[in-house]
Amino acid sequence: MPQISAIIPARNEEDNIEACVASLATQPEIAEIIVINDQSTDRTVEILARLSRTFPNVKVLEAATLPAGWIGKNHAVWLGAQAAKGEWLLFTDADTMHFPGSAHHALEDARAFDAALVSYSPEQIMQSFAERALIPFVYCRLARKFDFARVNDPSLPDAAANGQFLMIRRDAYDKIGGHRAVADAVLEDVALARRVKQADFRLHFASGEEIARTRMYRSFGAMWQGWTKNLYLLLGGTRNSALRELFLVFPWPAIVFLAAGIVLRGGISHWLAALGIVWLGGFHAAYARALRRNRYSTRFIIYYVPGVCLYATALAASGWKYRRGKIVWKGREYPVGTP
Repeated sequence: MPQISAIIPARNEEDNIEACVASLATQPEIAEIIVINDQSTDRTVEILARLSRTFPNVKVLEAATLPAGWIGKNHAVWLGAQAAKGEWLLFTDADTMHFPGSAHHALEDARAFDAALVSYSPEQIMQSFAERALIPFVYCRLARKFDFARVNDPSLPDAAANGQFLMIRRDAYDKIGGHRAVADAVLEDVALARRVKQADFRLHFASGEEIARTRMYRSFGAMWQGWTKNLYLLLGGTRNSALRELFLVFPWPAIVFLAAGIVLRGGISHWLAALGIVWLGGFHAAYARALRRNRYSTRFIIYYVPGVCLYATALAASGWKYRRGKIVWKGREYPVGTP
């Protein structure tokens, strides 16, 4: 089997980094694990020192001051890639835990599909009410835009990847310019996938069920900051695309009929309210089908109303941040523009 260099950026990841590294360290296909400490101020440095003593294939690099024009994560993984020796580079996030055999599975998919980039969308761990309401809703909507079959079809321009598990062959990475070519990209995983496909390499993007799992956000504040950083761009990055999504996703007719049923008097009010309830039931049924299609339990249907409200609000807030021209992530502020 070809050898893999796993590359993990770590900025204040004391809650996640040990499980991530341990899940990779015993996989025989992974020759080295390079963790880039990106100026952490918590116990990340202490934990990494212990991990490097426990696992001989773990190497720790220190990121210096962030250069102008770079997103912090992109700069960190670029440093890791320059130090890596593997034929394949596996970029993964510190909040991702890899199942045994995941590296072997990725290499087998690369061979079977002749792919230079293999990426999986990991299973999501959701523990809070807000996570259960928002995260499945987001991924069901994104699945409509980033369809696996279209992304994997070399005749179509569609391209996508998930930075929590993104494995790329070294020669392809070097040819497209690596992370230096997408230094200022907030969605660096999608940007890399586009460059790979434009260079006539094949992609393989698939579900990460039983390959990797992640809990991306451990607080509502972190989840809100994360999705409002990404959502506007993921859905097209234009005012029209955001407005179209809000129009399509929100149950406007049901709200109108229910409101009319409450405000008006007489027999018609009951008919309008009933029509609103039926219409809202139709939206619930559509969401149940989307959950099944995307391998979520249909029990998440009970979160439909708070989910759609959170989703619409997060998309509007994300658009406002990009129109304002700046986002904040992990204590750093980045200038952004609308594409």
